[in-house]
Amino acid sequence: MADKKLSGKRVLMVIAPNQFRDEELSEPKKVFLAHGAQVTIAACKSGEAKGMLGASVTPDITVADAKSENFDAAVVVGGMGSPTYLWDDEQLHVLLQQLTKSNKVVAAICLSGAVLARAGLLRGKRATVYATPESVDALKVGGANLVKDHVVRDGLVVTADGPDAAQDFGRVVVEAMTTVASAV
Repeated sequence: MADKKLSGKRVLMVIAPNQFRDEELSEPKKVFLAHGAQVTIAACKSGEAKGMLGASVTPDITVADAKSENFDAAVVVGGMGSPTYLWDDEQLHVLLQQLTKSNKVVAAICLSGAVLARAGLLRGKRATVYATPESVDALKVGGANLVKDHVVRDGLVVTADGPDAAQDFGRVVVEAMTTVASAV
């Protein structure tokens, strides 16, 4: 049994309404819940969201309804739907920027590392991404120092390169959140 080091902490997990990567949602979510965190799922629109491997999820809230003061961390889930729905979502960018300004953890896995880059949160930061020409370009344009590793943490920013890293990604997000809690 995992300790409850995230008891009372709230994690927002953001998914695309279509084609999010199932295990990039489910695996980190299990880790967060095992450590006592409350998890809220958001998408850019309401209604049932479909995963690439068949998962069906009804988000708790929309990104527009998510308030940075209500969360201790935000995790942007990847998948093929990320470039279409999340990369250029201005409301999501603003939310992530507000969390960053409040010294809270922001994280992204797979193609969603580009969301952090396009929100201006990776300039000068070490980061990784599921490598496609477009995602690598997004990180370079965003000023990230691209690292070829499965999970990369730079301060309160955590990125991972894909579904195989999902569990480790969840654990590193927990570590980052614990660091914040102990520094307060």
